Amino acid sequence: MKKFMYFLLSFLATATIGGLLFLALAPQFGAAAQGQSLDRIQKSKHYRDGKFQNISPTPMMDEAPFLDKVKIFAKFIGGTEGATPAQLLPMAPLKKEDFAGTPAKGITVTWFGHSAVLLEVNGKRIFADPMLGQRASPVSFIGSKRFNEKLPLAIEDLPPLDIVLLSHDHYDHLDRGTILKLKEKTARFVVPLGVAAHLQRWGVDAGKITELDWWETTEIEGLFLASTPARHFSGRGLTDRDETLWCSWVVKSGESSVYFGGDSGYDMHFKEIGKKYGPFDLTLLECGQYNEAWRYIHMMPEQTAQAHLDLKGKVLMSTHWGAFSLALHHWKDPIERLSKAARQHNIQLATPLIGQRWSLQENLPQTPWWKGLE
Repeated sequence: MKKFMYFLLSFLATATIGGLLFLALAPQFGAAAQGQSLDRIQKSKHYRDGKFQNISPTPMMDEAPFLDKVKIFAKFIGGTEGATPAQLLPMAPLKKEDFAGTPAKGITVTWFGHSAVLLEVNGKRIFADPMLGQRASPVSFIGSKRFNEKLPLAIEDLPPLDIVLLSHDHYDHLDRGTILKLKEKTARFVVPLGVAAHLQRWGVDAGKITELDWWETTEIEGLFLASTPARHFSGRGLTDRDETLWCSWVVKSGESSVYFGGDSGYDMHFKEIGKKYGPFDLTLLECGQYNEAWRYIHMMPEQTAQAHLDLKGKVLMSTHWGAFSLALHHWKDPIERLSKAARQHNIQLATPLIGQRWSLQENLPQTPWWKGLE
């Protein structure tokens, strides 16, 4: 018995030390801000008590009653019928040659699934939240796996990018493997406060990174970008909750305007952004991975429609669905509920296939391609 107890304690100690070393040393967890970046964080009016704060009180799932958390955990373990498609989702394959030359005027959009959207705005290419990895996880063997293993275009075949735009540092939005492959073909990374440290640890030149607080702006070769509020949280490890900022983005060029929402629960900030920067030709808003238990950090589909109206948007395209199962709803539930809400509010809803490259100046993709799929 003594030998068994000694073995057990030794095993637990070794596992604990190994886990702590992994968290401290594994590069996928990123890094903490230092120097000038840390100084800017500490001076931000949205940062207090060592963390960034939402505008409104935002209860988190870990603040829920213990029994509620147990029930949610049990549902995740048991799985939800239909949370993952029974077949590969239809996809529009792309070729390297599709992106040859300078992008045309106006706004062209290519959705890569979830929140990864390649925007071409008046001759500039902007990749928003380019998470193109196989799992939304710090490791390759745990976490939600991409519905379609194959991407519509290999990362290596993507064209040179003027800007990579990041909304926050969660694994389903910021993927180290993707950044490693994009860093040499990207001229500029524009990110919320604190996220630069992650990129720098992964070899991105600090001179290529612009960090912004909420309501700060920058101009890059004729593109105007504003970091605007979102209602969410951040963190890549066990101890860094809310140490980096989360945000949404306004992108303007000439007469063209796009709003990229990242992740956000519904709140007053949408009306404020719409009043300051609207109307928008296109809003890209999250619609998926929601649950009543975390309703303050992710919108229900009906709230997505209302946020679009608050922003004074003309065309709405939903993101944060179609690639991973990170909640308990059926994979089609987001787009079906949002489609119904869009009809009720007379909203122009674009519903492209993953990989479908479409222009806002032409006929909108509005085929209900998910119909008939299980």
